[in-house]
Amino acid sequence: MAYYEIQQIKAAGNDIFVLASNNLYMYNTNDGSITTYDKIKGLNDNNIRHIAWNSSVKKLIAVYANCNIDMIRTNGEITNISDFYKKAMNADKTVNSITIHDRYAYLATKFGIVKVNMYNEEISESYNLQRDTRKVAVSGNSIYAMTSGNIVLTASVSDNLIDKNKWTQTSNYPQGIFDEDNTDYEKYYPIVSTLNPGGPHYNTIGFLRFTGDKLYTANGLSATEGKASLQIYDGKDWTVYENDITGQTGHRFVNLISCDVDPKDENHVFAGGQTGLYEFRNGKFIKEYNIDNSPLKNATTVDYGNKNYVIVPTVKFDADGHLWLANSISPSTSLFEITPEGEWISHHDKRLMTEVPTKNGKVLSSFESMNGLMFDSRGLMWFSNNYFRTPALMKYSPSDKNLYVYKKEFTNQDGKKLTLSFIKEPTEDKDGNIWMGTNIGPVYITPSQTTSNEDITVLNQYKVPRNDGTNLADYLLSNVEISSIAIDGANRKWFGTKGNGVYLISSDNEKQIHHFTKDNSKLLSDNVMDIAINDKGEVFFGTDQGLCSYMGDATEPAEDMDKNSVYAYPNPVRPEYDGLITVSGLTADADVKITTATGYLVAQGKSNGGTFTWNGRDLKGRKVASGVYHVVTAKSDGSKGTVCNVAIIR
Repeated sequence: MAYYEIQQIKAAGNDIFVLASNNLYMYNTNDGSITTYDKIKGLNDNNIRHIAWNSSVKKLIAVYANCNIDMIRTNGEITNISDFYKKAMNADKTVNSITIHDRYAYLATKFGIVKVNMYNEEISESYNLQRDTRKVAVSGNSIYAMTSGNIVLTASVSDNLIDKNKWTQTSNYPQGIFDEDNTDYEKYYPIVSTLNPGGPHYNTIGFLRFTGDKLYTANGLSATEGKASLQIYDGKDWTVYENDITGQTGHRFVNLISCDVDPKDENHVFAGGQTGLYEFRNGKFIKEYNIDNSPLKNATTVDYGNKNYVIVPTVKFDADGHLWLANSISPSTSLFEITPEGEWISHHDKRLMTEVPTKNGKVLSSFESMNGLMFDSRGLMWFSNNYFRTPALMKYSPSDKNLYVYKKEFTNQDGKKLTLSFIKEPTEDKDGNIWMGTNIGPVYITPSQTTSNEDITVLNQYKVPRNDGTNLADYLLSNVEISSIAIDGANRKWFGTKGNGVYLISSDNEKQIHHFTKDNSKLLSDNVMDIAINDKGEVFFGTDQGLCSYMGDATEPAEDMDKNSVYAYPNPVRPEYDGLITVSGLTADADVKITTATGYLVAQGKSNGGTFTWNGRDLKGRKVASGVYHVVTAKSDGSKGTVCNVAIIR
């Protein structure tokens, strides 16, 4: 999580709670330690909007944007109060502020007041004033509510405050009772501003790309028109590129949508954004390419010469170091190539144009949201148009310089017309199929379709048998809006969605292995904007609420197995460890048998890609005893593999 922009500071004795970038951490003034909080470490949600410390009960109240509530003690104990979050109401529940009085926290909301008993950790009452309540104060025997327009309502605390008729308007209230107490902020900001809790600077992670063992992230195509946000994670630490470049470019915003790393120089990075193409070296901004110094054109939907909208939504280097990029909503450009020497080559084609409405009538423009530039195993380049006006799939063949644009009315393999709002993220699986995300679910084209020069009018929807005796089937994830796709080492498909979390589908496309949502898992948001997988099988989810990962059980398969490449971890397995034991370095679909030192079989199975996992139990589900166990492997064709050992200590 990001802990960069300091928002609130609340002192709790020697511990200082800090709300920064809508996330929480604690600083201890005695030993200088920093404790970060997040959903993996005990919080029950993310995107905190307000915090307040109650010295009477020694607890911090944290209110999330969705009105979920956590109570946090300095010893790390966390209790969730979800009643307000789960309560169905016609009124807007947004919380504007928190006031602490005695053991209570009074939440000023868009409809009135919610009273929280922080000692009992429960909602005590709510007072529906049918007013946008900005602040609450308690003085003597009276409670006051400042509503929109600075109108103040008051009532006696001994009255039935649930009855809104008990509340009367007043102009006679103690001076300063609504003043915000900034004492802790002013006192501790000089210290807090020097702290480094770690993490990225920004929480919107809409684009992910692994290059080697480094994960490159950018804003992605989001509604936020903010600073550049190029951030790199190496598995331990974050490197944040020079992001505050609006002053150097003259833009109000930059909003980097995608990025790629020069295959000839890992310190050389290009990023496409809402305002042009950006070049970085060694983490520093070098140059902006816009309508003044390049062939790029600004969007036809804004005034001519407006440099705030020079749309470069997708960039990708080829193996020879040539950078490919798209220029969307342009009046006369679409696809570019930049050579390693810096020469711009236009591959513009009128088939990449469509009619768009403007204030001056309809005009021709390049596709509005070209995305997902990628090169497949055949050397073909694919990209698509993620926009309702002209959902399209494009193929470019560098060998003969032919561009193919598929944008007719599509049907599926059953002849059913597909009503598409977008096509995005072309992704190749291990079988050579090209998968794409759409508003009606995932679709794909087969290897024979990809290599054909004929027009593609059929996008396949995989049919999952119901296996209920009816001989019927359902289309895979039918009508689920697919926002991102990644293929793991076992050829399983990870589908990120807009609003429905993430799905893991088996390699044969017929089994749903996982469906993670923010409510049933530690996933930060159901809006999964991008997915990337590293060579250890760790699956990263970029969301509008931050970055999180899931340790998967599939890696890229090895070409061969030997004693130097096949190993088990953790090794030894100590008594306190209760997770999976992983065997890595296997070939695809390798046979794996776990035996005792005397040859007794305790577990067996097949690898997922290059990985096999074992729960440390025998064939009857019992935990195995202490000892050294042999991991015996064989290739899928039956030829001999190798043997490694794992020690278990109970």
